[in-house]
Amino acid sequence: MNHVDAADQVGRHRSAASTASATSAPSAASALQKPTRYRWVVMGLIFLIWAIACADRANFGIALPYMKKEYGISNTEAGLIVSLFSFAYGFVQIPVGLMYKRLSEKTTGILFSVFMLLTSLFTGLMGTTSSVLLLQLYRVGLGLSEGPLGIGCTNVINRWFPPEEKGTATGLWIAASKLGPLIVPTVCIIVIQLWGWREIFYVFAVPGIFLAILWLFLVTNSPTGNRFCNEAERRYISQEAPAVNASTNSSTTATAGSKPLVGAQVTPMPWLDGINRTRRVPRLETLRQVFTSWNVIGVALGYGCMIGISNIFMSWMPTYLVTVKGFASVKMGFLASAPFIGAVAGNMLGGIISDRLLGGRRKPMMLLGALGTAAMTLLLVEAPDSVLYLGAMLMLSGLMLGIGFAGYSAYPMGLATKATYPTAFGIVNSLGQIGGACAPLAVGMLLDRYDWTSVFLYMVGTSLLCLVLLLSVVEPITVRKAGEEA
Repeated sequence: MNHVDAADQVGRHRSAASTASATSAPSAASALQKPTRYRWVVMGLIFLIWAIACADRANFGIALPYMKKEYGISNTEAGLIVSLFSFAYGFVQIPVGLMYKRLSEKTTGILFSVFMLLTSLFTGLMGTTSSVLLLQLYRVGLGLSEGPLGIGCTNVINRWFPPEEKGTATGLWIAASKLGPLIVPTVCIIVIQLWGWREIFYVFAVPGIFLAILWLFLVTNSPTGNRFCNEAERRYISQEAPAVNASTNSSTTATAGSKPLVGAQVTPMPWLDGINRTRRVPRLETLRQVFTSWNVIGVALGYGCMIGISNIFMSWMPTYLVTVKGFASVKMGFLASAPFIGAVAGNMLGGIISDRLLGGRRKPMMLLGALGTAAMTLLLVEAPDSVLYLGAMLMLSGLMLGIGFAGYSAYPMGLATKATYPTAFGIVNSLGQIGGACAPLAVGMLLDRYDWTSVFLYMVGTSLLCLVLLLSVVEPITVRKAGEEA
């Protein structure tokens, strides 16, 4: 009887060993598998989609002088039309953030494509307007349609990239937002000379339709279940394994099975962390924690200041160059693009510096951006009628404005869990867009009462306000619970 029992036990052990071996085989195979790099294909699509979406809002600034002449609207009315987009865009952010938290990944992917199609629809409708009321309604429709795209893009970045690449990926996304306005003046001037101002909106409506269809077939909301992303890349993204042949250093690379801190990395920078107010903080796991976090709200208000300045460059700078400086369309097109040439470089540079040189710290680039923007816009007060001077100052203004922009989107990634991040970013983007919406309207009111000196001083003041707000929040080193995904 004892021999039988012993034989049974040996059989059970062999069976268990065989099962364990079979179970671990895929894991071992994935550990040896070379990771795909499909996340960068996803990033490429995000870049193109966001560039086109931001071009759809920026083309209005080029058409604005023609609209003012045709409809006889005042500066204040023009500013209101510009601001209606941002008000609508900001209004939808928090509801969309909550929606992304609750809906399935497949559903949110389909909705992303739907909102992209609606963005193209309202862009095209702008060219059919016959009254100021329709202009206002279509601008609201564009804001409501485009609003969900920003949260969708950052939510995908947050799920598709490991912590040490999120700043770079977010910098590319923000750079796309400036590439759109960068190409807009040149394309718009060509279209106006060939046809007219209305055709601007028809031309810009087409690419979004194509990209919406492409997104539907190529991108999922996360790497899980994506047929183009292999298991090795999924493990790298989730920090379960390092990338094969990736050139990373010990301070930012996760080893197999490790769960590093995210937010600012552990590499000590005492002098910077003192200024930066670097602190260990727990992740924001509930909606209540997200909505009551001063770190989230303070950054959101600062973001509103900087978006306001960006909106002024986008919507009012062409009018300034034509009506005040008297530049012809070709010079106006070049100078109107100058802030966004600088901003594209600043966006990418800020994200790379934040990830690779500052160990994931987001605040330093945001602080530098606010201070540098204040200095550059101050130099635009009473600027001479020199293409060289204006081009240099506008480009440097864009560089300083853009260098901190990636931080506003990446900062909540270091505070919130992946489940609460869409809501956290929704708050940042909502308050940011509503704050930014006030700026074009304020410019219109200032111009109806004063002159452009008051506008540039307004920009200086809002930059300094952003600096104060950023100094009031912490740089988070977030403490993650055991088993929580990065």
